[in-house]
Amino acid sequence: MVENLIIVGSGPAGLTAGIYAGRAQLSPLLITGGALGGQMALTNEIENYPGFPEAIAGQKLTQLMQKQAERFGTKVMMDEVTGVDFSVYPFQVKTYAQEYEAKAVIIATGASPRKLDVPGEKEFTGRGVSYCATCDGFFYQNRMVIVVGGGDSAVEEAMFLTKYANKVYLVHRRNRLRAEKVTQERAFKNEKIEWVWDSVVTEIVGEQGVTQARIRNVKTDEESFLKADGIFIYIGNVPNTQFLGGQLELNERGYIVTDRKYHTSVPGVFAAGDVQEWVLQQIATSVGSGAMAAMEADRFITELEGTAYPETTA
Repeated sequence: MVENLIIVGSGPAGLTAGIYAGRAQLSPLLITGGALGGQMALTNEIENYPGFPEAIAGQKLTQLMQKQAERFGTKVMMDEVTGVDFSVYPFQVKTYAQEYEAKAVIIATGASPRKLDVPGEKEFTGRGVSYCATCDGFFYQNRMVIVVGGGDSAVEEAMFLTKYANKVYLVHRRNRLRAEKVTQERAFKNEKIEWVWDSVVTEIVGEQGVTQARIRNVKTDEESFLKADGIFIYIGNVPNTQFLGGQLELNERGYIVTDRKYHTSVPGVFAAGDVQEWVLQQIATSVGSGAMAAMEADRFITELEGTAYPETTA
């Protein structure tokens, strides 16, 4: 059977696309990817998503979005897409479990944490190096940890880690943060956080697990070692586009190129969320793009089948 619409990815963009496509009676198939909810599900507290003034846990918001999508007929499949073929129609989508055909596809695979690419990072991943404080913070009770980065994620996760760790060193290559002002203000008041400015991690050192990091001051080139039991890295994201095999146009940063209505370089294939948004990667922006992509996919299918579709202003 040819699916009307396959949505690849289950973060806020994918789940919102499922809600809107379901309401459009497309009976979409949503293939979750490696983790239901993506990075949203790994966030401890979400404070800036409208409608939740007291904050909401990322896993809880994921569950609510999934439930809403399924209520409108979205079929959620726990699987991961390994390859696609957009040179044929219907489009071909291959997962670990089977192969599918679809009249339209929405790519909403998001982005993954960027690596430092320094000695010791790969060797100690899972043994002291982490990209998710919510997942691993519990293991560092009464210990010392390092957080690398200066954006919202780095600062928010550093504050989260103070629930467990005795000391959190935040290492940032500049002398001021990129995080929102309100987040900065809260962090600066936290006595457990110590700031290491104008510095980068150049090596991660350990034995069975992480014991310290080599730090270089970018202004003086002076090097030193900072003792720590764990290192949490938040230096940006890399779009998850490897499975596309070069079939869609990407920009110089590797993100999928779309127009204002989230059309990609292949008609009938759309992209939403962090996989195409590199300026402001937020749940709110992902939700908006997921809604638009779903409506444009519905338009594509109905026009293809010769069904009337309401006109909208440009």
